[in-house]
Formats: sequence, C-alpha cells, structure tokens
Amino acid sequence: MSLTKVLVSCAVLAVVAAEHNRGFGGYSGYSGNAGNLGYNNYGAQIPILRYENVNNGDGTYRYSYETGNGISAHESGAPRAPGPEGPAVTAEGGFSYRAPDGQQVSLTYTADENGFRPVGSHIPTPPPIPEAILRSLEFNRQHPSSGDNNNYQGGRYNNGYY
Repeated sequence: MSLTKVLVSCAVLAVVAAEHNRGFGGYSGYSGNAGNLGYNNYGAQIPILRYENVNNGDGTYRYSYETGNGISAHESGAPRAPGPEGPAVTAEGGFSYRAPDGQQVSLTYTADENGFRPVGSHIPTPPPIPEAILRSLEFNRQHPSSGDNNNYQGGRYNNGYY
C-alpha cells in the first residue's frame, strides 16, 4: 500500500472518529451529563412519575410506569398454561396515551395459550354481516346438503355440458 493511501485512510478514520465523539450532525445520543440521564438536549424531557418492575424469580412478574405526558402501562404475568417446554407465561396488561388528535387511547390485553387478545375502543371492528348473508347461513344450517343427492357434481353441470 502506498504512503498516500495510508495517509488518506488515516485522515478519513480521524474524521469519522471525531464525528462519532461529537455526534453526527451535532447530534449525540449521550450528553455525558448524569443528571440528564444520558439523553440529548433536543426535544422535551418527559419525567417518569411512577415506575415499578418486579421479577419474583419464579416466573411471575409485574411492571408499571407513568410518564409526565400521560403515557402509562402495566403488565403482570405468571407461568400458568401448559406449553411445549413447560409452563407458558400468561400475561395481562394495558397501556394508555393521548393521540396527536387529542383522543385518549387505552388498550387492555391478555396473552396466553389462546393468543394475544387486545381490547380497546380504537381497535377497528369488522362491519356487521349483511342480512342476506345471515339468512343464507341460517337456510344452509336448516337445510344441510344430503350427500349424493345434491346438484353439485364436481364442477360438472348438465351432464358435462356448460
């Protein structure tokens, strides 16, 4: 390698190291100020009003927190349901925050052997089933197909003539 390439490589490395120590574009995720909890000085600093995190060592746990801007969350869990590798942890919890449009969003959930089941007024729900479909389903329930006497013949109609 020529001396020029070594010098250019060292110069590029020095610039990258200097930017890394200072923060690219003036942004540094860590300010070095312990009272600032290591975050930068850009944007609002939101206080943590309440924080709890308990791990009992037997698979049970709970955590909760609340911030100064109205965000809160909580969850508790315990090994209850049988799983393929021993008892599976089931969890119940929720969170709440204010959306940019001002709406308070709250969600509660359960996670267990039946999956993750969230509940919240903001979660979309399917539209109602049209009345004609409901009538058709009820008719089908009351008049089940009779096996070989039905009109379906594996895609054939009118003895193979369409």
